[in-house]
Amino acid sequence: MTQDPSHEHSQQETQAPAEDLETREVATEQAVVDRVHGEIVHSARRAKEIADEGHARGKLGHEGGLVERDAMVFQAAKRMAQLDAAHEGLVFGRLDLTSERDVQPRYIGRIGLRDEHHDTLLIDWRAPAAAVFYQATAAEPQGVVRRRVLRSSGRTVLGVEDELLDADALAVEEERGRALPIIGEGALMAQLSRARDRSMHSIVATIQAEQDKAIRAPAKGVVSISGGPGTGKTVVALHRAAFLLYSDRRRFESGGVLVIGPSGVFMRYIERVLPSLGETAVALRSLGEVVGGIRANRHDEPQVADVKGSARMAEVVRRTARQQAPGSPAEFSVFWRDNKIVLDRGVLGRVRRQLMSQGLRNRQLSRVPRTLLDAMWRQVRSERGRDLGREFFDEDMLDNAAFVDFATSWWPPLSAVDVFTWLRDPELLARVGDGVLDAEEQRLLVKSWGTGPIDVRTGAGLSIEDVALIDELRYTLGDVPAATDTDTQLDDVLTAAEGGVDLVELTTASDREYAPSGRAWSAPTHRIEDDGYAHVLVDEAQDLTPMQWRMVGRRGRTASWTIVGDPAQSSWPVPEESAAARAEALSGKVEHAFHLSTNYRNSAEIYAYAAAYAERVGLDADLPDAVRRTGVPPVEVDGVAEVDLEAAVRAEVVRLAGEVAGTVGIVVPAARRSEVNAWLAGWSELAADAPSAAAAVDSAVAPSGTDRVVVLTGLDTKGLEFDGIVVVRPQEIEDESMTGRATLYVVLTRATQLLSTVS
Repeated sequence: MTQDPSHEHSQQETQAPAEDLETREVATEQAVVDRVHGEIVHSARRAKEIADEGHARGKLGHEGGLVERDAMVFQAAKRMAQLDAAHEGLVFGRLDLTSERDVQPRYIGRIGLRDEHHDTLLIDWRAPAAAVFYQATAAEPQGVVRRRVLRSSGRTVLGVEDELLDADALAVEEERGRALPIIGEGALMAQLSRARDRSMHSIVATIQAEQDKAIRAPAKGVVSISGGPGTGKTVVALHRAAFLLYSDRRRFESGGVLVIGPSGVFMRYIERVLPSLGETAVALRSLGEVVGGIRANRHDEPQVADVKGSARMAEVVRRTARQQAPGSPAEFSVFWRDNKIVLDRGVLGRVRRQLMSQGLRNRQLSRVPRTLLDAMWRQVRSERGRDLGREFFDEDMLDNAAFVDFATSWWPPLSAVDVFTWLRDPELLARVGDGVLDAEEQRLLVKSWGTGPIDVRTGAGLSIEDVALIDELRYTLGDVPAATDTDTQLDDVLTAAEGGVDLVELTTASDREYAPSGRAWSAPTHRIEDDGYAHVLVDEAQDLTPMQWRMVGRRGRTASWTIVGDPAQSSWPVPEESAAARAEALSGKVEHAFHLSTNYRNSAEIYAYAAAYAERVGLDADLPDAVRRTGVPPVEVDGVAEVDLEAAVRAEVVRLAGEVAGTVGIVVPAARRSEVNAWLAGWSELAADAPSAAAAVDSAVAPSGTDRVVVLTGLDTKGLEFDGIVVVRPQEIEDESMTGRATLYVVLTRATQLLSTVS
């Protein structure tokens, strides 16, 4: 039988030297990538032409032209932003199906793309047609013969990695003369062995089947993703967010997607992932940034954090919000038509309780003048006064500068931050903490807050744990009226309850000097931030305190959720209390649980070391299977005296930095962070000892994208990974908090290739 020439070519290709075969395959894929990027340029040009046309229609001089302009410019801008964000690794996958299904390969990428003839060039990874790229396995190939991953830098294809999913189908295809050579060690293993830098990279090309099920889970309710270290929980959750935006864009883009992580370091680490997947309409916030307009980036000491995070603080906050503002007047008296009217502590106390019983404090501003006037009118005894009538009395009092001054000072609009500062007063804290906080807890809180200034924009004077307390105050106080300084703004003030008195009269032009900033009776012009997100994603959820669960829960009352965590890594010492707060935040929502069982991050040698520690100290840890071996066990440098510690740490950093191409983390007890940072700043000769190592290190709080070596505390490492880790004084990390063992376990699982401890 005469052999088909194409089949002969197939055999020749299969028998060719591996390096020549890969070179030819890379060149083939490069041609495809070049064509796709060429179409990107054309698409961007077309989008700009649409935007230009939209601007032109806006000049037509009628309302329809303006509407068309806005719609066209908006859509064009969205498309251009999408095209701009997708350049890195734009084409990353290829599927070769059996010829019975489709002889043409399917290329998978970060966005979908068609050519000018509307033929598909690239399938968006979130599209149903791309699902098989992640779901196909050797056991269930689903018609896929070969799955290929393209490794690229910018627009250049560096190599390809193939995975043969159906050997029998490959033999059939070769009989039909179709060449499908298999190249490389497999995409997943190649991804696992690549060097890390200071940013997480999207691994859409290597997502495995169990991960893909979580990504494409139902959009409603709560998707809970659990698993031990290195199982890809964070990456899966971020890809889920991108998938939801793709599958129901109108709902999730208009409602918003909120991604919450444990720290600013972590958020900067992941910030490139979603844009690289084609999504930019996502809010990334650390726990210190959840409340709009407030930013905090430092943790309290563990003992203080345990108090501030406890659910008991909700009662402390509630009591604080009911206190009289420090410095406000305690009584008021005035003579009117032969009557001496006195609002003493007893009367004002009854008025306060009456107002508080009617709703949130700031929302009672419109009722304050009428309620005070009611209490005053009851003291009018003279016939002369009664004969003049209530209406005349009200007008007289509202025209009285002393009354206006008292009313505005006695019940001022309060901001959460202002009320938060009241807690710095030991006497007030003792009053509101009675029966809730013991004396030592109160002492710790007062010491942590100090007396320095607070700047919510920079975080000065605030800790990450304080942010949840401020948020609790916002919702306990109610809406904060905005300041008013002009008659125009005063026209919008509320009308007093029952009497219909226009409160503009309370702060007339002549009286306004008596009312601080003329703002006391202004109407709310903005409301507390419900945030009303359509989807909330919480990473490292096991670390959220009960107060933080209350804060996060407010942002997702009507949202769907993705929650990622591993209980064994928790830094919260009372898991039952946290679990109750989580249940309250998610009340009424159906939960879909997914468990990831394979550790893709650590080498088997490193994870065996970490798992042995977890078992030794009694952690109930989820121990996933590590799939990669390096043959290099962790190194223990023991018996290092304090005087020799810097030299020992330096030697290990130099060794690791010289042996790995990526990042090296130095993990230290919190009390040693400044000390070790100072060491690294002085290691100017580090580069000479190890040319591939960085010469200096910035603090992990404000990392730059080029640092290879960084100093972190145990809590800072949450969610991060490094090629090499040097753990300094692990026993001190274990001893620094009630959950120190869990923290050290986390630290030991951050390294992908090399791990060293200096004890």
